[in-house]
Amino acid sequence: MWWVRVILVLLLPFTCRASTDQQHSCPASSCGKISNISYPFRLKDDPIHCGDRRYELSCENNVTTLYLYSSKYHVKSINYNNFTIRLVDSGIQQDNCSSLPLNSLSQSNFCVRYNYLDKHCTDPYQSVLHNILLFEYIVYLNCSHQVTNNQKYVDTVPCFGWNSKSKGYYIYAMAGDLIAEDFQVGCHVELVAPTSWLGNLQAIEIVSYDQMHKVLVYGFEITWFLHMCQTRCGDTRFCSFNTTTQKLECNRLCRSSLFGGWSNRCGWSELTLYAKDTIIAVWLGLFEMIKGPNQIYDGETVYQVGLATGHYVLPSFLAARFLFGMTLFIALLIYKWRKRHLSMFEYIEMYLQQQNNLIPIGYSYKEIKKMAKGFKDKLGEGGFGTVFKGNLRSGPCVAIKMLASSKGNGQDFISEVATIGRIHHLNVVQLIGFCAEGSKRALVYDFMPNGSLDKYIFSKEGSVNISYNQIFDISIGVARGISYLHHGCEMKILHFDIKPHNILLDENFTPKVSDFGLAKLYPVQNSIITMTAARGTIGYMAPELFYKNLGGVSYKADVYSFGMLLMEMAGRRKNLNPHAEHSSQLYFPLWIYDQVEKVGDIEMEDTTEEEKKIVKKMIIVALWCIQLKPNDRPTMSKVVEMLEGDVESLEIPPKPLLYPQETVVDDQRTTFDQTTSSDYTSSYDSGEIVNASLIENID
Repeated sequence: MWWVRVILVLLLPFTCRASTDQQHSCPASSCGKISNISYPFRLKDDPIHCGDRRYELSCENNVTTLYLYSSKYHVKSINYNNFTIRLVDSGIQQDNCSSLPLNSLSQSNFCVRYNYLDKHCTDPYQSVLHNILLFEYIVYLNCSHQVTNNQKYVDTVPCFGWNSKSKGYYIYAMAGDLIAEDFQVGCHVELVAPTSWLGNLQAIEIVSYDQMHKVLVYGFEITWFLHMCQTRCGDTRFCSFNTTTQKLECNRLCRSSLFGGWSNRCGWSELTLYAKDTIIAVWLGLFEMIKGPNQIYDGETVYQVGLATGHYVLPSFLAARFLFGMTLFIALLIYKWRKRHLSMFEYIEMYLQQQNNLIPIGYSYKEIKKMAKGFKDKLGEGGFGTVFKGNLRSGPCVAIKMLASSKGNGQDFISEVATIGRIHHLNVVQLIGFCAEGSKRALVYDFMPNGSLDKYIFSKEGSVNISYNQIFDISIGVARGISYLHHGCEMKILHFDIKPHNILLDENFTPKVSDFGLAKLYPVQNSIITMTAARGTIGYMAPELFYKNLGGVSYKADVYSFGMLLMEMAGRRKNLNPHAEHSSQLYFPLWIYDQVEKVGDIEMEDTTEEEKKIVKKMIIVALWCIQLKPNDRPTMSKVVEMLEGDVESLEIPPKPLLYPQETVVDDQRTTFDQTTSSDYTSSYDSGEIVNASLIENID
């Protein structure tokens, strides 16, 4: 009958109380060196009512063992005063420094992490106690090359012996967190092992892997403090640990009895009395439902409360409990499905976002969406993503680029963010932050109110005229920015997409090189790089990206793109003009070369002599930059020097060619349609995609 079920539900709290008392009354167990195993811990062979099954330990070969997240750890000690347990990876052997941890573990495995508390956390253990992280890391890295310029990379050869160049890789270990500036190209994280003894090592210099092995032998600590708070106080928000008395305290008002007063201490007995009085009230009210009206209690308020509870509250509670259980079950299914479909490099993303000193700032997707106000103000769109205008919480405007579905290894994205985020140059756009959450990728840049350069140098409806002096200042700024990318950073950054749409202007018309969607990072000593596919925008791409017989691809590809950009800035027109009146003017660089070489001057209307000198200087430098062979082009630092010098000191370069001599055909004129590659991307404004015909063999 239905009322039998109600009675069973009401009797359940008393059954739980008796069970809890039995859990606490069990004698302590022991295994090996651990002799004080008591509540909430239990051994697998203890009576079923002893301890909490979530804190079950095993005794294997007289060694106390804990299985944490399906991984095996040996228990070194249990501290019931501060609620911590110290563990050691089962793969670590005390007298064998070549023994490695079998498991990778970090604070991201726990639902309660540094400065973050999940109210619905069900994990039995946590990595944080009183807002202090209980352990740090020993990070193992697999590198494709030998690392000699970073003292934090400790070689493991003295212990392992088998790590050598003949194997094709190198294994290093690093104490502490792996911050972005320590991340070497060609290295990836192989294993993360926790330890609670790194604080002792930081006082001395770590010079050998043997020291790190001793740290791993010591082990790491985790806590069950949250469980004790929930058991004794019922809510972790009102729970604290008194370091003076070494006791756990509940800091809130609670009812000691239904007919009594209020107390500022919520002990176990007070909570039990309160629950008991509440259950009695419900029992009194249910008498009317079971045996009919009872005149003895008819005037009692507690009777009326119990009656209302039996009639309305209890059925509503049971219905709500069912709905909550179903919702939780569905949410669990969704969580499991999403976790299975997350990117394979999720751990690295979470790890970098937890670094306090990482620049730029890591944002969540929710924060990005809030900044962009729901992605309503669209600034531009390209093959790599869409750019929206947004605002930081402090007020300044930013440009938020939401990247399309990322390709390749997500670790490359993080490495790029960590490197470009540390670029601080007047002529390179500042990367403020990023988002790497699941499949969501976003970059947050400074907002440039004057937009991109193309609307100032190309004559079209709505374009804004600026003076040649301003154009010249912009060209020098762009050259300085590219030169910094090539020679001013720890890593050589090749942009591969220099064009007017990727040059942004701030409120003072200071140019900023932007959009690193196609950029590649290489060690400074590398002069030639390996490319698997051409990248960039047609009309600005260097010929060696198409013709392999010109030589390898290097930073000179950016020099060529800058030359094409500089030519368009000087002429205020596209380099390719299929609608020109004369065929000799179709390809502007060749036509302007003839003007400079034969006439010695440039035909320009409404310009002063000083402006003509500026334009002539820009054109001569541009002609040097677009030489067919990479070796014939100057470096960007030389380009800056040429632009800042006198025009009289500049020599006119050889006439630029459009193609290698061995590809010349007999036809006087051959055309082919060009389209941009799939790597094409634009900045704030949606860039025009040049689709024109190149004219080969122009006399």
